[in-house]
Amino acid sequence: MTKVLLSIHVLAAIVAIGPVTVAASMFPARVRAGADPAALRTLHRICRVYAVVGIVVPVFGLATARSLGVLGDAWLIVSIGLTALAATVLGLLVLPRQQRILAAPPDRGGRAPARLAMYTGTFNLLWVAVTVLMIVRPGSTTGA
Repeated sequence: MTKVLLSIHVLAAIVAIGPVTVAASMFPARVRAGADPAALRTLHRICRVYAVVGIVVPVFGLATARSLGVLGDAWLIVSIGLTALAATVLGLLVLPRQQRILAAPPDRGGRAPARLAMYTGTFNLLWVAVTVLMIVRPGSTTGA
């Protein structure tokens, strides 16, 4: 059962988190480039939908951790905290700013796209850190 849970967890991370990181990263650059509003709405929709789908990732991650008996391990607790922080950045900083940019008149050179790019970069770096922790797992007996 552990292998099934882990497989679902990893696949969900690839399928759900990947599109959010790519679409969110593209959004500020496309704003600066003067992209068609329909293209921006599509990128925002991708971010919103996959953010909701992404809830599957920590759900199966926790189930996997429970199955492996590592719920108390420091690397997992840090990963959970970073995941919660990434979700907060996405939900409170990235998505609302994308929405504001879509609702406002075009402002390619203003501060909004630059700030959004900064928050998106933070979101992406948090996921990089979580991914590294999931692979390296300090204290693991697998030798990784």
